[in-house]
Amino acid sequence: MASKRNGTLYTGVTSNLPQRAWQHREGFLPGFTQKYGCKLLVWYEVHTEMIYAIAREKQIKSGSRKKKLKLIETLNPNWRDLYEELI
Repeated sequence: MASKRNGTLYTGVTSNLPQRAWQHREGFLPGFTQKYGCKLLVWYEVHTEMIYAIAREKQIKSGSRKKKLKLIETLNPNWRDLYEELI
């Protein structure tokens, strides 16, 4: 999730991406995303098992901002909100 192009970034894991993205967009989840306005789904990965998703989340979170921006811009160079593609 992002606040805007090159803005604040949030990385998380969920078993229901459309629902979780909607909750962030609507501000229903207090915390980081609400505080910093991270409402745009600009990148995601799908994993077959939660254990792999959690491991990947930890890997991404431990990486640099530069690496996170590269991940986003590889899939989504225009920083489109991908939420509509999920529903």
